[in-house]
Amino acid sequence: MKQKKKQKPAKQPFSMDLMWRQRYLLLMSVPFVIWVIIFKYIPLWGWTMAFQEVVPKSFALPVWQRKFVGFDNFIQAFTDRLFAQTMINTIGISILGIFIGTAAAILFALFLNELRMKKFKQFTQTVSYLPHFVSWVIIASIAKMLLNDGGAIETMFGVNFHLMSTNSPLFWIVVCIINVWKEVGWDAIIYLSAMAGIDQGIYEAAKVDGANRFQQMWHITLPGIKPTAVVLLIMSVGSALNVGMERQMLLSNGIVQDHAMVLSWFAYIRGIGSNNYGIGTAIGMFQSVVGIILLFIANKVAGMIGESKLV
Repeated sequence: MKQKKKQKPAKQPFSMDLMWRQRYLLLMSVPFVIWVIIFKYIPLWGWTMAFQEVVPKSFALPVWQRKFVGFDNFIQAFTDRLFAQTMINTIGISILGIFIGTAAAILFALFLNELRMKKFKQFTQTVSYLPHFVSWVIIASIAKMLLNDGGAIETMFGVNFHLMSTNSPLFWIVVCIINVWKEVGWDAIIYLSAMAGIDQGIYEAAKVDGANRFQQMWHITLPGIKPTAVVLLIMSVGSALNVGMERQMLLSNGIVQDHAMVLSWFAYIRGIGSNNYGIGTAIGMFQSVVGIILLFIANKVAGMIGESKLV
């Protein structure tokens, strides 16, 4: 006999009756909607600067009195000698960060979930996410003391790996590993929450069938957190070009700057640093638009392969 396909639960049609029944939920969401409108949507008016000549002497002028230059700011940014290498650096660091960071957070959450000593588990989890609250200034200082030429690593092992002084993509890996050390505990929290929601009866049934702990992780825990991992991955892809410049500025030096420059840093240098706010806004607008496109593409691909989607 052919098995019937599971039908998805029908969505409730929009109606005033539905709104009335959910009135308390809607009222709870009102402050957050207002916050988003004020701090996220109203500032989009500033994107008009991307199509204008905005320098310190014209910054105080009303929008309609500034010189309109069309797409000149975008052309100037895209033809800049640093733009191509900056894009390569941004994409490279983003891809490495997404895959290394996601894999490290999932593995850490898996092993932490398997710990049976409750006190030790709580201690390990607390210690692991504390670096998330530490400033990048302190993290960068510690990293340089360890990895710089003549640092602690070279002193202990007697070998100079040139990790912080090599003008190559190896610097991307160093940055990603430092970022993983800082954020892995914090990123693992959401995966631990997803694991806590898995039905424990499934594990009991697997034990009866003779599954060991590794098999339970592979066949129960990983599939159980897969929807959460896919949603987080989609969100990470959407922010692929928004690599923060703080860690790049603090960890880099004159030798590795060619492979440390990312779009946000480039926008800062060409915008605020050169007193040309129009170019800086154009670069920021380019990041946002590409991020939205990547978000929808990742969301569509996830839906096509039968995984969870954001919308």
